[in-house]
Amino acid sequence: MKKKILVTGGTGYIGSHTTVELIEEGFDAVIIDNLYNSEAGVVDRIHKITGVRPLLEVLDLCDLEKLDGFIQKHRDISSVIHFAAYKAVGESVNKPLEYYRNNLLSLVNLLSVMKRYGIPNLVFSSSCTVYGQPEKLPVTEDAPLQPATSPYGNTKQVGETIIRDTTVSDKNVRAISLRYFNPIGAHPSALIGELPRGVPENLVPYLTQTGYGIREELKVFGDDYNTPDGSCVRDYLHVVDLAKAHVVAIKRLIEGKNKANYEVFNLGTGNGVSVLEAIKSFERVSGIKLKYRIVGRRAGDIEKIWADPSFANKELGWKTLSSLDEAMKTAWDWEKILRSNKI
Repeated sequence: MKKKILVTGGTGYIGSHTTVELIEEGFDAVIIDNLYNSEAGVVDRIHKITGVRPLLEVLDLCDLEKLDGFIQKHRDISSVIHFAAYKAVGESVNKPLEYYRNNLLSLVNLLSVMKRYGIPNLVFSSSCTVYGQPEKLPVTEDAPLQPATSPYGNTKQVGETIIRDTTVSDKNVRAISLRYFNPIGAHPSALIGELPRGVPENLVPYLTQTGYGIREELKVFGDDYNTPDGSCVRDYLHVVDLAKAHVVAIKRLIEGKNKANYEVFNLGTGNGVSVLEAIKSFERVSGIKLKYRIVGRRAGDIEKIWADPSFANKELGWKTLSSLDEAMKTAWDWEKILRSNKI
């Protein structure tokens, strides 16, 4: 019998790619999503890729009564991968209360129903923002967590604490937090990818939209950082590589291979790439010269961060496979398909 995995936020960017990987690994995936920043039609595209249509329940995790009712109907759920959250650093600075309410209440509700119905395994979508601006680079899992530079980052720090405390209080709950660095790209089929509502907060959708002519120009937030070219440095990994890590993590919990009730892993390439280098990568794969302008720094942005992924490489047997240019090409292919209305 297939193991049933609940994917919260499963029609979103990383959630949809992970749902594809789960199905292709033989799991039965069910999705909860309130469609705040995604579309129900993503399920149709997952079906096109995999030949399987996952169940989608349109539901807000902050509604405990409805969440409880859903879990009552699906008592065979063995594990949860929790993506559902607001995720824009800049927006969180302007709307802190919305971020705290949504990201933390949804997690508390989810853990409550997991305990009530005996669902033992959780993989949590965390973020490298929990490290703040780290003192040493590359960042290992042992690095001290600096004060968060944004409410979004703080919700991930607090979320991890809530999960850890839950696993301490209840030995029947096991969890892995995956601290992502910067996911980019799209599925090679170009049927699913990043689909931001309104003006993109993340760099790569802004790159591709500018390349396609939807945005007049790209704004580079700051060129006076202590980095080789003055722009911020990040660790960009392909979203499919990231999705595969979730499957590895959920298998680790299901098979009881975890070495503690709560584990943390960094997911990144181990390479720091500046904003200006990312622009050059896009220009290489697209053949388009981007129009961009340097503007002032953006509130909440960290100067530079990249991962030491060696612990995840060793313990999970996972590593990134795609290059920056390969990831950027899939993002560009997705943008072109999306705008041509062929999906």
